[in-house]
Amino acid sequence: MKISLIDKSKAEQVAKLAVCLTNEIIERTGVKYFNVDSSLAIKLCQDFIAQGHYHVIAAQDGDTLVGFGALCESRSLYAEGCFGILQEFYVLPDYRSQGIGKALLEEIAQFAKQQDWRRLELCTPPVPEFEATVAFYQTNGFEITGGYKMKRVIR
Repeated sequence: MKISLIDKSKAEQVAKLAVCLTNEIIERTGVKYFNVDSSLAIKLCQDFIAQGHYHVIAAQDGDTLVGFGALCESRSLYAEGCFGILQEFYVLPDYRSQGIGKALLEEIAQFAKQQDWRRLELCTPPVPEFEATVAFYQTNGFEITGGYKMKRVIR
C-alpha cells in the first residue's frame, strides 16, 4: 500500500471516493445532508488541487485509490495561527480495519508538520450512527473540543 500526497491527475478518483463518503453518511443516517453531484465534485477537486487550496493524501493499491484525506489551511486566533482542516476522510469499506486509516492519519500529521500547522481539526459525521468514527479519531490522537468538532495537536 502506497500512501502519498497526490496531484490533480487523481482528482477524479478522489472525487468518487468523496461521493462514496457522502452517500454512506446519507444511507446510515437516513438524512440527505449533501447534494451529491459527481461531475461537480470532480471539477472542484481538480480546481482545488491545481490552485493549491486542497491537499490530498491518498492510499493506493496499485493504481487504485482506496482511501484519502483532504486538507485545507485555515487561520484563527483561537488556534494561534495557521492550522489544517481535514475536510474529508474516507477509506473504502473493503479496506477498513487494516491499518490504512491510521497510516493515512500519520502521513497527514507529517504533512501538517511540514506546513508548520499548529494542529489539525475535523468534524465527524452524525452520531450515534458514527460513534465508531469518533472512537477511531480519538484512538489516533484527536480529542473532542466541543460538540463533535475535534482536533489533533501537532506541536
